[in-house]
Amino acid sequence: MAARKILVLFGSQTGTAQDTAERIGREAKRRHFQCRVEALDSYNVANLIHEPLVVFVCATTGQGDPPDNMKNFWRFLFRKSLPATSLCQMDYAVLGLGDSSYPKFNFIAKKLHKRLLQLGGNSIMPVALGDDQHDLGSDAVIDPWLLDLWGKILALYPLPSGLSIIGPDIILPPKFTFQFLEEDSGLLQQEEVTREAPSEVHPFAARMVSNRRVTAESHFQDVRLIQFDVTGSGMEYLAGDVVMIQPRNAPEDVQLFCDLLRLDPDKCFVLKPTESDTPLPPLLPQPCTVRRLVSHYLDISCVPRRSFFELLSYFSPNELEQEKLREFSSAQGQEDLYAYCNRPRRTTLEVLCDFPHTTCAIPSDYILDLIPRIRPRAFSIASSTLALPNRIEILLAVVQYKTRLCKPRRGLCSSWLASLDPQNGNCLFFGCRQRDKDFYCQAEWDELVKRGLLTLFAAFSRDQEQKVYVQHRIRENKELIWDLVSQENAHIYLAGNAKQMPEAVAEALKFVFQSEGGLSASEAEEYLANLDRAHRFQAETWS
Repeated sequence: MAARKILVLFGSQTGTAQDTAERIGREAKRRHFQCRVEALDSYNVANLIHEPLVVFVCATTGQGDPPDNMKNFWRFLFRKSLPATSLCQMDYAVLGLGDSSYPKFNFIAKKLHKRLLQLGGNSIMPVALGDDQHDLGSDAVIDPWLLDLWGKILALYPLPSGLSIIGPDIILPPKFTFQFLEEDSGLLQQEEVTREAPSEVHPFAARMVSNRRVTAESHFQDVRLIQFDVTGSGMEYLAGDVVMIQPRNAPEDVQLFCDLLRLDPDKCFVLKPTESDTPLPPLLPQPCTVRRLVSHYLDISCVPRRSFFELLSYFSPNELEQEKLREFSSAQGQEDLYAYCNRPRRTTLEVLCDFPHTTCAIPSDYILDLIPRIRPRAFSIASSTLALPNRIEILLAVVQYKTRLCKPRRGLCSSWLASLDPQNGNCLFFGCRQRDKDFYCQAEWDELVKRGLLTLFAAFSRDQEQKVYVQHRIRENKELIWDLVSQENAHIYLAGNAKQMPEAVAEALKFVFQSEGGLSASEAEEYLANLDRAHRFQAETWS
């Protein structure tokens, strides 16, 4: 019997095509197929000639454009040099996701289907054209198409003797398992400075230079002109280009999520794939804290999809909640789901609040299966490199609107950017004997403070009876320093006399790491050493 292998490749811009591809992957595993689900640009397209069965799930973006994560594949596939028999050994099916209100409805899926035929591929199904404009969305096309697809596939690759389809009452294993670390078992890995060109997987950490409202306070819309410093990124842009920005969840939402799932936000973990060929999620360091996972990675503010309710129903110990979740995940319940979730734009976090018995029973191992990652948002660039070299400006309207829900709906990225204050970008802890005698560069520091470019903490050791040094100011502002170092990737520069001061400041920093980061004395020592090795702690002292 031929190997029962399926490859599912997706081109996704907003995550819908990926969600559908993963659904096909789950259904394949229930039918005992070996199945891989990958983004088209992550897959080595040269291996396509060896694949016996491939399902393509492709969205169409803009005016008939391929999604960003399939553009390289798209260029390769349309090379004129490819032989007409390249894919003669491959059976395939194409599922398209589009919007019929656009003139080039599902253009990418249609063109892909045609090109695969030209290269000798054997289509086992008519191309499916999912439509967001349908009352039930793309599922109106996807559900019946998948039923027919599995009928065709099982005719080609029957179930092995003695095996039957794994029923919907049995939950499949998670993609990853969480291995939580004991307090003394390891340190958080320092973020490595990458030399690679900025990309979605390797974003460049740009400093916000200014965040200025350009509409009147009385105007209905809050529009910001935001400027970033991209010095050292190597980024170049022209008129009409866009910049992708990776947002974060609000701290209060992160805390609520952790409370609902009874997770310790400061707990460290490492991820272990349940299948050896499953890559680790991008943008997540190993080890990682729960707080970083939730704030930087999990899209808890998105409107959840049908697959979310299906998986959530397996964990419910409450009969009423489980019944409602199963209804929302069924084909018959899609109108009710749309009214509950899509029309009022109810967020994942709000849904979790509505199902409290289920939420507190979610196993941590399934969190990454349940909640998609935060995707970067695209903004038109509003600046010119001729006028502003090493700068990028965007003109951003803060998204806020009302639905029938009491709480206003807010855009994740625009609200996060609008909340950022560039004034906290530079902090100076300055120590000297007396304010009016040896306060070096006072006028310059005061001007920077006035312009919002510097936060100043001064320690004048002889201006009061009890001596106050820089290390005292560091201890007093331990929450700020820990946040800057652990969350904002801050760099620490130490300059001054080489006698007692450097050691005293180092001890103060280790105190911060212990009191705010929960590290032991030895871990705090190693944490500071890691900062030094990563060139995030540098000292220049003299005797």
